[in-house]
Amino acid sequence: MSMTLRWKRVILKLSGEALAGGAAMGIDPDVVGRIADDIVAAHALGAEIGVVIGGGNLFRGAWLQKQGTDRVVGDHMGMLATVMNALAMREALAARGVKASALSGLAIPEVVDSFTQRDARERLASDRIVLFPGGIGCPFFTTDTTAALRAAELGADAVLKATNVDGVYTADPKTDPTATRYDRVSYEEAIARNLKVMDTAAFAIARDNRVPIIVFSADEPGALVDILKGEGRGTVVAS
Repeated sequence: MSMTLRWKRVILKLSGEALAGGAAMGIDPDVVGRIADDIVAAHALGAEIGVVIGGGNLFRGAWLQKQGTDRVVGDHMGMLATVMNALAMREALAARGVKASALSGLAIPEVVDSFTQRDARERLASDRIVLFPGGIGCPFFTTDTTAALRAAELGADAVLKATNVDGVYTADPKTDPTATRYDRVSYEEAIARNLKVMDTAAFAIARDNRVPIIVFSADEPGALVDILKGEGRGTVVAS
């Protein structure tokens, strides 16, 4: 089924921690399955979906930095964690009868295909869900930056940043009862206010390529579909 969507081609950004569910670490198959169900439902509406998943549920480079380990080594380990998460999601999507591919920014040819813009565009256009693990293949760049970069490369309508709160707030709504949610905020304001939604590099890429970022809560089933239809609750970061 295809319908008129507010956002047709999107990059969905998920944190690695989202895959752990209530656990501190690891991959919860039930949670991966629920997220996969939401992605499949959105795809069934005719959306072209790329997915970037972090790796914080499996590894964080900062852990080794405290022991004096080189930042580059830690970042490479983090990239490998994103590949594991992407493979788990790819298999969950395949189990639901949806064609899914993974194109990695970090070359691991025996495990996953490498990213090229041409391959990614062709696979999205051929009705596949495409996962983008491995970051951009270089240290010092986050998966948020990866999401913004892939969106720019692939002509995406938006980056959909899934979090555990329903948008961007003036303060942490979990600790500050006076916090209010922004309906819309500019890239410049997000950078100037140091809003902890995405890093500065990600905001800059999105701004320079006019890719809006929609921050929303993925905790409720069906939230992704609502956002794609322009009906969901969230914050739009744009010009």
